[in-house]
Amino acid sequence: MSATAAGSPAPAFAVLDHTGEPFASTDLAGQAYVLWFYPKASTPG
Repeated sequence: MSATAAGSPAPAFAVLDHTGEPFASTDLAGQAYVLWFYPKASTPG
């Protein structure tokens, strides 16, 4: 997957939330949101 440029629409995604429930970007359709992630979270070191 290539990097997304700042200000570009985020690609569609689906993940499990912190309770194990599914969550998809389509759940936020029509809303403004900030997509934030920690690329080294849950990795050793």
